[in-house]
Amino acid sequence: MRARRTAAAAVLVLAAVALTAGCAKDDGPAATPSSMSPSGYAEMQEKVAGAESAIGQADKDAAQGEDAAQGEDR
Repeated sequence: MRARRTAAAAVLVLAAVALTAGCAKDDGPAATPSSMSPSGYAEMQEKVAGAESAIGQADKDAAQGEDAAQGEDR
């Protein structure tokens, strides 16, 4: 059983090495994410952050509304 696990681990390591070697660029290290981002990416990140903030506020408001509704039922 231990030999099977060792063999399976070896296969996974070899697959990872093969994928890394096959996908690596020939012209040096990979570009930084900021240089690879499409135009308008920063603006989209700001919009996502704003939407997440609005969702968080809506969750807080909903929780407060539920608390108030439960208080009225008592």
